[in-house]
Amino acid sequence: MKPFAQMTKDELSALKNGLESQLKSHKEKGKKLNMTRGVPSVEQLDLCNEMLSCLTSDDYKAVNGTDCRNYGGLDGIPELKKIFAELLDLSEDEVIVAGNSSLALMFDNVAVNMSHGVRDGTPWHSQGKVKFLCPTPGYDRHFTICNYFHIEMIPIEMGFDGPDMDTVEEMVASDPMIKGIWCVPKFSNPTGIVYSENTVKRLANLKPAANDFRIYWDNAYAFHDLSDSISAIANIIRLCEEAGNPNMVYIFVSFSKVSFAGASVTCMASSKSNCEHIRKRLSAQTIGPDKLNQLRHARFFKDAAGVKAHMKKHAAILKPKFELVNNTLQNELGGLDIARWTNPQGGYFISFDSLEGCAKRIVALCADAGVALTPAGATYPHGNDPQDKNIRIAPTCPPLGELKEALEIFCIAVKLASVEKLITRF
Repeated sequence: MKPFAQMTKDELSALKNGLESQLKSHKEKGKKLNMTRGVPSVEQLDLCNEMLSCLTSDDYKAVNGTDCRNYGGLDGIPELKKIFAELLDLSEDEVIVAGNSSLALMFDNVAVNMSHGVRDGTPWHSQGKVKFLCPTPGYDRHFTICNYFHIEMIPIEMGFDGPDMDTVEEMVASDPMIKGIWCVPKFSNPTGIVYSENTVKRLANLKPAANDFRIYWDNAYAFHDLSDSISAIANIIRLCEEAGNPNMVYIFVSFSKVSFAGASVTCMASSKSNCEHIRKRLSAQTIGPDKLNQLRHARFFKDAAGVKAHMKKHAAILKPKFELVNNTLQNELGGLDIARWTNPQGGYFISFDSLEGCAKRIVALCADAGVALTPAGATYPHGNDPQDKNIRIAPTCPPLGELKEALEIFCIAVKLASVEKLITRF
């Protein structure tokens, strides 16, 4: 089929009628297919079922003698700190292990900085209108945190190797009310890109006008490669030290898509000085995390090598799904000049760009035919994609058969929305 833009009005009209008929046929089947969020599949969750029984009635002590049934251990048990530290190439005193939600750690950190300032400095809220740089398309939960605290979000265009660093450097250096930047450095949500070493170095060497500016390094997909060719990212904590900005970055890592999404463990990593300060705050905030759950994870994985071996099992489940998406989009939409998409080598998402002004229509057409997608615009601050073209595809949860059906409907919807737009030229 030739590119849609080269078709005559009659050709587009005939194509439109055919696509509407195909979509109606799918609708009549009454299927309910869900690709709204990037959650692990049942098969992935099953990989960790042994964790539910790996502790015995007399196995409840951490390696340092801590009774994990009791209070204490504010920053996590030693054996799990060791696993996270090795995975991140950090020291154990640069790591704090917590409960099951890295999002909660991010929210809490922003909340404390708003109310009490960075390291007990001047509270952000008392300084004026707080602003964050938000690489887009990006992670909607980051934007939700900003919305909650009435933080102004400044979109920064994402490139193939990370955010537009020329703009980031200029804005951070010129505006003292820019207090942070959100980063998903490996298999970024939703584009799947990996920050280049040069991008990480430039971030570490930022010269902020605000001395309380912080990088929020959400390394959610640090271990989620789809092949043995590991996509490494530079160690931003070490680079910040070299740049004279040792306290500028907070790293957040989660096992929510490694073990059980609802009963996992997370960690926050930063400079030793930052971690010491955070530990003091924890003494006022909590009497300790779920150390038995931390112990379960430590017993199940044993060490960093165990985590890496486990993630290969995840990759074996996920890789066929990502390949199915890319192959289907290429076969159905390739050469039509109506879309482009990413083909990431890890993570949980694929970023899809339609013709300008078509994303919301595509999502609506899919919903009418029984396929639920993430709302168009969700990958932009305030849910506002100014070009109305970006859609986040989340292929991880549905079984392959359901994913195939959903993609068939999605491609029909993309074609139909594109035809509807192009036919208005005549």
